[in-house]
Amino acid sequence: MSLIPKLMQIYFAPRIKQIEHFKKHPIEVQHKQYAKLIKACSKTALGKEFGVVEGLPYSEFRKRVPVMEYPDFERFIDRVRAGEEKVIWPGKLRYMAQSSGTTAGHSKYIPVTKQGIKHNHMQGPKDVAAIYTHLYPKSEAFVGKTLTLGGCNCRAVEGKIRIGDVSGAMMDNTPRIAMNFRVPRKEVALLPSFDDKVAKICEEAMSYDVRTFSGVPSWNLIMLERILKYTGKENMLEVWPNMELFIHGGTSFKAYRAQFDKMFPSEKMRYMETYNASEGFFGVAEECYTDEMLLMLDYGCFYEFWPTDHLDDQSYIVPLEGVEIGKNYAVIITSINGLWRYLIGDTIRFTQATPYKFRFTGRTKLHVNAFGEEVIIDDAEKAIEGACKATGAEIEEFTMAPVFMGAFEGSQQGAHEWVVSFRKAPEDLDAFTDALDQTLIAENSDYAGKRRNNFACRRPIVTVVPAGTFEALLRKDGRVGGQIKIPRLSNERAYVERLKAFAKEA
Repeated sequence: MSLIPKLMQIYFAPRIKQIEHFKKHPIEVQHKQYAKLIKACSKTALGKEFGVVEGLPYSEFRKRVPVMEYPDFERFIDRVRAGEEKVIWPGKLRYMAQSSGTTAGHSKYIPVTKQGIKHNHMQGPKDVAAIYTHLYPKSEAFVGKTLTLGGCNCRAVEGKIRIGDVSGAMMDNTPRIAMNFRVPRKEVALLPSFDDKVAKICEEAMSYDVRTFSGVPSWNLIMLERILKYTGKENMLEVWPNMELFIHGGTSFKAYRAQFDKMFPSEKMRYMETYNASEGFFGVAEECYTDEMLLMLDYGCFYEFWPTDHLDDQSYIVPLEGVEIGKNYAVIITSINGLWRYLIGDTIRFTQATPYKFRFTGRTKLHVNAFGEEVIIDDAEKAIEGACKATGAEIEEFTMAPVFMGAFEGSQQGAHEWVVSFRKAPEDLDAFTDALDQTLIAENSDYAGKRRNNFACRRPIVTVVPAGTFEALLRKDGRVGGQIKIPRLSNERAYVERLKAFAKEA
């Protein structure tokens, strides 16, 4: 066995102790994070505008600084892009992550500070390695190469600010020695074209000893399929025989697990969930094969949580010590990336408080509530997973929107329409539809109530589009790459109708 696993355990031992500390003393650690952040905020134009001073109690902070979504925060971003300093952070701002997200109609520019890169964005991947090597001390997953299917480095330069993907900023700040353990080569990794990047990876794949890879499951599947086609191999273990770990995030892994198991037919292949975004890195699973993650409390981030059933009333917002297990919350962050009471648009549900662990449940703007059914992404992904398990189907992509009441002649009932593309279609689409429906009924009591005796909601409609349709529409819109995600749910029908029309034209 290589000496590297033992050396990694020694190297990460102090960090494991720090993680254990914030697990045992979560509120104390959050209070310290808050105090440091308030001190920094007091030195900014934003802080002065809202009356933030060093030592300001949290009770006053929440009164003086409003919760901001991107449109509210954009005026501060515009000042930074115009060259003004110390607007949202006392230090120099070198990067902005440009992200269109899944719900915004135009690009968002998310600040990324030097401190944020070091103590947040890059600390997350380090902690994945620390936790994994602690779990599996004899593992050689990090002896070989780690492949990351990220974005491009820089789309534009505005003054001294580089605008691009977070992954590009992280690569700029990765120590040279660490670059020896990752692939593809930097010039390939930062190619703006996803297709060019994957083509280069295909050409070089056989020369890599890849043992770990990371990214969004759907885009990584596309890459893996192209590698198999290019190399003529039957599965990915014939390409990378020492593969051991896939670190995934961005979308639920449940519906894709069976496909990855086919790609890597080995009992030693493991999967580890993370929660990161342009706004920061927030969660790491402490075990493989679970979507339950540890909330990372010492990444220069102070958290607040807003119950999703009271998003019209800010008095319900609570800090970490006020959360309830099982309740769905929208996440608000105050962080060293220069974001202050920023509503990032994600929702989570805590599963325990000793330590604080959670599951990602969706987006505040990605849900369906046409009949009072309150279906969130977590419900939808479990329903798809249940339907695939029941019928042996393999999903490629999906989205869902309501068919509004009155759409069916002679009836005031509505329904849900699921537009789905399969890698492996079910033999019986009706059985798939029934399994989808029954799983959602079991997961969501509100949906179950509306479905009872077809009270307000009929059996779902599953519309199948050809494989590759979702990707082709993304390509038409110029939205291709490892960080782009499909909008899973919408209360409006615009995306579903556009997708169906596009499939007919293709």
